[in-house]
Amino acid sequence: MKSLDSISLIEGTIADYKLDSDGILYSYSKNPPRTVKNISENIALVKQITANKKVPLLIYLCKTPVPDKETRKFSTEQLPNVYTAMAMVSKPGLSKLIMNILFKLKTPPIPMKSFTDDAQAREWLMQYI
Repeated sequence: MKSLDSISLIEGTIADYKLDSDGILYSYSKNPPRTVKNISENIALVKQITANKKVPLLIYLCKTPVPDKETRKFSTEQLPNVYTAMAMVSKPGLSKLIMNILFKLKTPPIPMKSFTDDAQAREWLMQYI
């Protein structure tokens, strides 16, 4: 695998990205409030980075304001259009909180798992390449 350090970050409004040579997309979250507009722009950026191919996502979460109901619904609907699976790396508890907010009473539309260690997250995602 090519070192991620040698890959330039592609900057976005809500996250910055790197696509590794195995096809895993790394997302470094930023903390502006999520809206349907910036989620839509982000999806367009991800599709550009991945050449419109669905890929596994390893996302480094940060604390962000809770999105409104319309944005949560839109985001959830879009996930399977761009990602095969999602590994969330964060401090203990943060990803669980986000999962509870986005998917209360529903199963996530793609495989998702929380991690505190990015090497374990990457290993888990390899099955979705």
